[in-house]
Amino acid sequence: MYNKAVPEMNSGQNTMRILGIDYGRVKVGIAIADGGLSEPLEVIRYTDIELLINKILEIAQKEQVEKIVVGVSEGEMGKESKEFADKIGAETFDETLSTQDAQELSRQAGIKRKKRKNMEDAFAASVMLQSYLDTNV
Repeated sequence: MYNKAVPEMNSGQNTMRILGIDYGRVKVGIAIADGGLSEPLEVIRYTDIELLINKILEIAQKEQVEKIVVGVSEGEMGKESKEFADKIGAETFDETLSTQDAQELSRQAGIKRKKRKNMEDAFAASVMLQSYLDTNV
């Protein structure tokens, strides 16, 4: 399990930094939470799984995250997401409908279509991570 030791903050609040991942075969959405709120970070397009793993672990180190959570859905894609989570030592969390929820929330927020399309997977990762935070932290 990914658990990077991070210097403890001097606040009494829960300040655990968590990386959320919306895994896909071509691109991966990344979100980050610092405490109780999640926000989209970036989308990574890839062709080589090992390079993707290295990039995610670099981001985790740079952002000083203590935990990584990968969203999993049902079926074959869910199985692939779980295998990916195992490779990076991450927890898994049900992401069913997070992409649809992210699309709707970004439309309601007035985010322009081009930006929504470019960041869709990061928004989905953020929705999944926020659900994780709301139920687990």
